[in-house]
Amino acid sequence: MSCSLNIEIRPVTPPDVPAISLLAREIWQATYPGIITQDQIDFMLEQRYGHERLYDDLEDADKWLDQAFQDGRRVGFAFSEIYKGEFKLDKLYIHPDVQRKGVGGELIAHVAARAKKLGYPCVILAVNKRNEKAIGSYKKYGFVVREAIVDDIGRGFVMDDYVMEKKL
Repeated sequence: MSCSLNIEIRPVTPPDVPAISLLAREIWQATYPGIITQDQIDFMLEQRYGHERLYDDLEDADKWLDQAFQDGRRVGFAFSEIYKGEFKLDKLYIHPDVQRKGVGGELIAHVAARAKKLGYPCVILAVNKRNEKAIGSYKKYGFVVREAIVDDIGRGFVMDDYVMEKKL
């Protein structure tokens, strides 16, 4: 891994919302075909990355939206939140052309430091059971599988996930 990563992590602000929404779509289209249907991709993108949803998330004191820039280019983002009494890394997405270069690790470290500062003993996340690349990355950064869940998200769609945790 080169030392010239030049990654900067900044909070997402309201003017960033359209760009985050677009980046999410670009990453999802490169990641999820073959794992979930295009109908489910479109449904989940609208549900999670529609502009109004993102603006609402920015207003929530128990949610943090961070974005990563490499050499000035927005290349990824991480959303974290307090969820049912635990600190959850709710979303972590890195543009395919910079994956496996440490950007995700920087965002995970940033989120873990926040969780630790707030007094949480671990960070949890949910990942699709068929997303083997992501599972491998999370294991590399110290996450272990805690349980398997199937979550009904509406319109006949489910999330078939592992809940993973990283002790701090």
